[in-house]
Amino acid sequence: MLLLLTLITGVAYPLVVTGVAQAAFPRQANGSLIEKGGKILGSTLLGQPFDDPRYFWSRASATSPAYNGQSSSGSNLGPTNPALRDAAKSRLDALHAVDPDAKDPVPVDLVTASGSGLDPHISPAAAYYQVHRVAKKRGLPEDTVHQLVDRFTERPFLDLFGEPGVNVLELNLALDEVH
Repeated sequence: MLLLLTLITGVAYPLVVTGVAQAAFPRQANGSLIEKGGKILGSTLLGQPFDDPRYFWSRASATSPAYNGQSSSGSNLGPTNPALRDAAKSRLDALHAVDPDAKDPVPVDLVTASGSGLDPHISPAAAYYQVHRVAKKRGLPEDTVHQLVDRFTERPFLDLFGEPGVNVLELNLALDEVH
């Protein structure tokens, strides 16, 4: 019985599920990779590091090394932990240093890591906060960059479940095509 159940649940079932996934959802089953010119640029499912002021920045990564998909985890630092406060302050300082003209409050997702440390999305507020800097660094009208953010803002599932988000990698790739 053990051998039979091992074959069913450990071999047959995974093969069937993998086959169905490959047939019905091949892009997602293969990691939702973005490819250009035969080169893999990244995945829409995993955050990527962006620190060039000409690009939109992702959420911070709590993994070590940063954005490492094999060590997905949060920082597990509580709200009163000084290390969390120091990390958020250094991220805040980096944002102010790269765009000293920004006067709006910094959205929280630009200074904190997500639970997995690999979130590929930022909130629309975090994207709009960065529009001025990105437009200025690229020599583009702010309206053009703002429209890109609008175009890449994903709505909640059925407009009910979840929050709107902006996939940073997809937005930055579109930005490269504009200028």
